[in-house]
Amino acid sequence: MDPALLARLDQMEAEYNDLLARLASPEVASDHQRATEAAKQMAPLEETVRLYADYKASRDEAAEARDLLSQSADAEEQEFYRSSESEAGRTAAELEGQLLEILRPRDPRDDRSVIIEVRAGAGGDEAALFASELMRMYQRYAERRRWKTEILDVSDSPVGGIREVTFEVRGKGAYSKLKYESGVHRVQRVPATESAGRTHTSTATVAVLAEAEEVDVQISDDELKVDTYRSSGPGGQHVNTTDSAVRLTHVPSGIVVACQSERSQRQNRERAMKILHAKLQERAEAEAHAKQADARRSQVGTGDRSEKIRTYNFPQNRITDHRIGFSAHGMAQVMEGDLDSIFDALARHDAGEGAGPGA
Repeated sequence: MDPALLARLDQMEAEYNDLLARLASPEVASDHQRATEAAKQMAPLEETVRLYADYKASRDEAAEARDLLSQSADAEEQEFYRSSESEAGRTAAELEGQLLEILRPRDPRDDRSVIIEVRAGAGGDEAALFASELMRMYQRYAERRRWKTEILDVSDSPVGGIREVTFEVRGKGAYSKLKYESGVHRVQRVPATESAGRTHTSTATVAVLAEAEEVDVQISDDELKVDTYRSSGPGGQHVNTTDSAVRLTHVPSGIVVACQSERSQRQNRERAMKILHAKLQERAEAEAHAKQADARRSQVGTGDRSEKIRTYNFPQNRITDHRIGFSAHGMAQVMEGDLDSIFDALARHDAGEGAGPGA
């Protein structure tokens, strides 16, 4: 477990024990108001402290079995200690996951679906290829979680890959996992077109927007400029024959969104409005945070699109998240959507330094 998280749990346990001792003292026990106040302070700590005690017991049990295994020369005993260590280790891992979930700073948007934008950055054709691979990576991750994805708007690169794409990931808790992805993603590898075998560096930017509820942001019709054009994406017979694609410009903010995924102009407008709501909600929240200098910012980065958050180094088969110094190997698995180890590390860091129960 992360040392910062352990320190925080130790602090919570000490606070709980102090409250418990205070509640048991004659002075507090005989004072209804003080007893009620102490019990109220203990309540949000109780489950966490209980889980932490179970976690430490399982961790110690695994350590003891490991120690006895190293000292035993009997094959039957060794098998018993090996099995005991494995079982206690699994229990400790499960309890750590539960603790992490409890301590993770809760965002009211965490359960929402998301809209993801991926844009090719520096690096020309290679950046466009990388952008398409990032989109595919998120799609594969969504499949693992049994979430649904749908491309809303895409601009292909003439030589392969994509210049930019907007797509939706629908599923409970999508934002809680994918919110860490906003920023600049950097790839280092030898492009297929590189005859000299030199490693190139390219980038793509990612923005993750929690889908806004209509009550979050109000948009009046007179604030919108609506343009229609012929779709170059899905749409069957209607592609290039009717002006079904929709581009919305929010005049006060200058934000422009587009959608061409549906057959009808009405459906594309509805989809584009969802994206616009999300973008305006994101802007409103960013402005609110900026006005509150002491407000808690995410411990794993600002989410700014200009912030370099991660490097995918193909020659070294290594992925590095610069915000928390996390590195792992297994690039092929990561690009196939195996992102849980990265997301868990980011969440642990967030939980270790963020506010939580009793804080």
